[in-house]
Amino acid sequence: MNSYQDQLSRKFHDRSAKVAILGLGYVGLPLATIFAEAGFNVIGVEPDQAKVDMLRSGKSYVQDVPTENLARLIESGKLSATTDFSVLASADAISICVPTPLRKTGDPDLSYILVATDELVKYIHSGVVVVLESTTYPGTTREILLPKLTEYSGLKVGEDFFLAFSPERVDPGREDWTTYNTPKVIGGITPACSEMATLWYQQALETIVPVSSAESAEMAKLLENTFRMINIGLVNEMAIMCDRLGLDVWEIIDAAATKPFGFMKFTPGPGLGGHCIPIDPLYLSWKLRALNYTARFIDLASEINTGMPRYVVSKVQDALNEQGLPLKGSHILVIGAAYKPDIDDIRESPALDIIGLLLQKGAQVSYHDPYIPQIDHEDWVMESVPDLGESARSTDCAVIVTNHSSYDYDIILEQTPLIVDTRNALGNLGKKDRRVVRL
Repeated sequence: MNSYQDQLSRKFHDRSAKVAILGLGYVGLPLATIFAEAGFNVIGVEPDQAKVDMLRSGKSYVQDVPTENLARLIESGKLSATTDFSVLASADAISICVPTPLRKTGDPDLSYILVATDELVKYIHSGVVVVLESTTYPGTTREILLPKLTEYSGLKVGEDFFLAFSPERVDPGREDWTTYNTPKVIGGITPACSEMATLWYQQALETIVPVSSAESAEMAKLLENTFRMINIGLVNEMAIMCDRLGLDVWEIIDAAATKPFGFMKFTPGPGLGGHCIPIDPLYLSWKLRALNYTARFIDLASEINTGMPRYVVSKVQDALNEQGLPLKGSHILVIGAAYKPDIDDIRESPALDIIGLLLQKGAQVSYHDPYIPQIDHEDWVMESVPDLGESARSTDCAVIVTNHSSYDYDIILEQTPLIVDTRNALGNLGKKDRRVVRL
């Protein structure tokens, strides 16, 4: 170890290292609280002043971070927040947790990483560990962050400072696997970078999984979510095929899942949602196109999955037609808007596309979601109806898009004249009721 490694090692072990987290969203805020709980002094850098004000008052805006825990850490001084990037000048360890969305063209939008890196460049110094957590394509850490951090500073990576990638593995709403106990993959630009980043994260997280390089860590994240995206695409297409064959896809999946080896259960749905699965594999697909290679599995799965909202709308239209009703002018109630059950996250939710398509076809659309009081879409704004029962009784057709556990599906079935169930939320009740059309 050189002198910088020795200094950092001592600071990590005695918790005197100053930790900075860039970006206090669904990834950054839970990570910041984990390091603060471990005894580090943590400062979060967040450009959104409204979020900073909430944190300073001890209020959490992230479901996985309870307000009472956050308030305790803020009050103790272990956790603070600011919009001022100059605090990075005194940081010993910095984690970058900013968004990495896709542009409308399907290309990666690295603007948040670039802005964060440009700010970091102003304050980079010897004896600091920098870890990128934002999901991206293999090579981003080495090809984008490394040149910027070394060109302007004159510092040498692996000797003067240490740079690594560690993919976030946040699944909002889970209580069994959290930021603390979900194994953490880490890969550095050099072996020394991996060693120092691993040493830092070991002080706060349960299990660290070192890999040989930053590129390996970047690729591991994309493999995880590509695996899920492709298998979801498979069962979504299976649902379409079973519908053509007059078969019950839910029964078939449950039967196949009884096999104790060689099969992993995935279920169909109205489309992909969230901050990872609909987006991350397309980063890999984009990168491979630059190398004259077509990621065919990814492209096909993306085509199937992105077509599911339109397929759901066609099921609604067919169901209404059976009742002698046109889709245009009919009252449609969308039940559940979040991208998965029991969370307040609407990012990339298929409900957005389903509502938009129904509006385009002239339907009168409303929605109910106990976690999403209002949707501010670029093309429309809508508030959740206050009374699900009353809306269900007065609708022509309800579409179950998100199967929140708080919903009483017996009552929904009793009060609704026609239901398209995209999640098999009604189970056997829906299977036996002629008013229910299942995916």
